[in-house]
Amino acid sequence: MALRRDASFSGGPLLYLVATPIGNLGEVSDRFREVVQDMDYIAAEDTRNSSLLLQKIGVKKPFISCHEHNEEEASDKIVSLLLAGKKVAYMSDAGYPLLSDPGARLVRNMVQNGIKVSVVNGPSALLPALLGSGLMSDRFFFYGFLPPRAREREKELRSLKSLRTTIVFYEAPHRIADTIPAMARILGKRDACIARELTKVHEEYIRGTLQELSDLVQQEALKGEMVIVVEGAREEALPIPDEPTILEALREELLRQSPGHATKAVAERFGMKKGEVYDIYLRNKGKGGA
Repeated sequence: MALRRDASFSGGPLLYLVATPIGNLGEVSDRFREVVQDMDYIAAEDTRNSSLLLQKIGVKKPFISCHEHNEEEASDKIVSLLLAGKKVAYMSDAGYPLLSDPGARLVRNMVQNGIKVSVVNGPSALLPALLGSGLMSDRFFFYGFLPPRAREREKELRSLKSLRTTIVFYEAPHRIADTIPAMARILGKRDACIARELTKVHEEYIRGTLQELSDLVQQEALKGEMVIVVEGAREEALPIPDEPTILEALREELLRQSPGHATKAVAERFGMKKGEVYDIYLRNKGKGGA
């Protein structure tokens, strides 16, 4: 892709990507209202749900259906409307477009046709689930929905097994009883959280090990859209080598650098404290060992 800089509001065709409430209507912002009110058309993944949402805030607009099965065709229509000077916004069923929802091909088509894109910030199930899970949130990997077929789902989980960052999944209620046990079996002993019905009256965070959550979902039919947050792979402590092995490593390092730098390098290699390695160096200094 050639270098291009788009100043969103400098004039010309512009597609708005609008995040929509994931449950609580109070998440509708003043900017959301302002943008959708100013549009000529609203493109939506599910025009029925989006129409009901706009009705609740007193807005009525013509809709364009744009979902995963007609996205290429619908995006061509939207390009034509925007190039003709019409104003169009795209919204998914709940939360942000493109995050485990259609919209990627639509945005790609806009970029290829020189049309700018701007995101109207808003609700997302991803961040509330992550922050409320109690797991590490400084670094995380968002996966989205796992494949529905067991073999493909387990293959994907195995590919994620070594990730040391917190992992966030979306899941539908009818698959949760298959997904969580597969996670427990493949990812092993880890802490996790199921966040469901976020921002709604029955919002709930269920925390425990993957095995405890597996037992729960096989006994109880959980309802509502869910986010699964799973602890990253735990760093296994390296076995401390015996003293002769440490001395051999020290001899190699001392050929290249000072005792201070050598002991630091060996300590990092074996996951030891520098002082522990230095003590071994001092005990063996002058004895032909180091």
